[in-house]
Amino acid sequence: MSYVFKALATAAVICTASGASADKISLNGLSNYLNQLKTAEGDFTQINDDGTISSGKIFIKRPGRMRFEYNAPDSAIVLASNGAVVIDDTKSNQPAETYPLKRTPLSIILARNVDLGQAKMVTGHSYDGIVTIVTAQDPENADAGQIQMKFTNDPVQLRQWVINDSSGGSTTVVLGELKVGGSLPNRIFDPKRINESVNR
Repeated sequence: MSYVFKALATAAVICTASGASADKISLNGLSNYLNQLKTAEGDFTQINDDGTISSGKIFIKRPGRMRFEYNAPDSAIVLASNGAVVIDDTKSNQPAETYPLKRTPLSIILARNVDLGQAKMVTGHSYDGIVTIVTAQDPENADAGQIQMKFTNDPVQLRQWVINDSSGGSTTVVLGELKVGGSLPNRIFDPKRINESVNR
């Protein structure tokens, strides 16, 4: 499995938050935040399982869609769309790889109705004095790995996620300031148009 896909499996957000609340955010509050997050875009930095660092742009359109565009020297585009994750790395000279979205912990963030309170989903919920940390898995696909998400408060923001995949790999994704709201065209999440420019 390529390092790009492992990066999807483990994403951690490095927080530079200020003015955080002294209380951990409830699972209900975090579920409401994710359900209200319809579109977002911004920069990300990714710490791969082998210690290398990648960066790029992320585009989110809930439910079910996410796009990672990696900066040079990387050449990959990763799409979550139509219930699948498609990884296109032009440097590999290989066909794009496709995996079921439900087999990655990203499905938790992209679900139509996020409910972190459901049985056997959340395996950890804590506060470290700066961020609320939630570790979660899909109860129906627990062997697909876990995602650890970090949220700041006031306002609530997803700042980092770490995906721990089923093979023991871990990938950290640090989110820059996200531009939330606005319109993202469906075509940028279309696997048939994966290499088209996002400029709109």
